[in-house]
Amino acid sequence: MLSDAGYAEPAINYYIEKKHIGHIENADQISEKVGSCGDIMKIYLKIDANKVIEDVRYEITGCAGAISAAMATVDLAKGKTIDEALQLTDGDVFTVLENIPEKKHHCIQLAVKTMHKGLKEYKTGI
Repeated sequence: MLSDAGYAEPAINYYIEKKHIGHIENADQISEKVGSCGDIMKIYLKIDANKVIEDVRYEITGCAGAISAAMATVDLAKGKTIDEALQLTDGDVFTVLENIPEKKHHCIQLAVKTMHKGLKEYKTGI
């Protein structure tokens, strides 16, 4: 069904596996963002002493597009420094997913904006 709806295989696999769903005990930062469609993403970040992203988890109330976009965002950010991860764009995530329906592109924006919000709040101590 997802392929018929316009999701490419990588996006479908991210949705099915959901390998970065959940929370992190003693996270260094927890941030939340609500998308224009009402989807909610909460991000948990674990940052090491060198400011490298050690682990990331999302809790999501949303569709397959939101889940697959968040999972791909984690794969792109994990292991990078905070500043490197802040350079990630919607286009980077879309490239990893290969394709999702056009009406779900806002899900990619939400995943990236949630990541950026968490990282910025961590940097500023919010």
